[in-house]
Amino acid sequence: MSVPASAKYDIIREMTRRDNNLLNITWLCNAAGVSRSGYYHYLATEELRQWREGQDRKDFLLILEAYQFRGYNKGARGIYMRLLHVKPPIHMNIKKIRRLMKKFSLLCPIRKANPYRRAAKAITAAQVAPNLLNREFETHGPRMVLLTDITYIINGKAPRCYMCTIIDACTKELLAWTLSTSLENDFVLEAVNLSE
Repeated sequence: MSVPASAKYDIIREMTRRDNNLLNITWLCNAAGVSRSGYYHYLATEELRQWREGQDRKDFLLILEAYQFRGYNKGARGIYMRLLHVKPPIHMNIKKIRRLMKKFSLLCPIRKANPYRRAAKAITAAQVAPNLLNREFETHGPRMVLLTDITYIINGKAPRCYMCTIIDACTKELLAWTLSTSLENDFVLEAVNLSE
């Protein structure tokens, strides 16, 4: 495991601050395998590093608050979206969020798949209904096979509404249609009643 250069610089600084130190900085830098200019740059930018550390801690507190919002843990993308929805919005790069999560050891557990949902999906996938029509709609005659579908309509600034249609598969005639602002069963049943 390689030792970071910052740790080596800290050791060199501690060595030079000792009262009985007889070693010069050049020798210490050579022994540590770092450059002298790098060491002096490290000393000169200490205030900037401390400011960045403080800023990272402030940003991490915002990330932690978004992480714990509504009582469940979130990943970097979920945190990013939550920060955009606070008042006022906080714009923070996903890369920065990931960096700070890694730096402060904040992990998002991978959500396990619901075993009941998985079993239900396997049962549903295994049950394939027989193809009784085989796309031969006209042979069965009018009003014997009805086709239905639900679609949504967006009309400018008006709220979205849903439309249910029933079509005769043989004659291609539109038998009934209804509109609704919600996807409840009532408007579908209304369309069925109108088609009779």
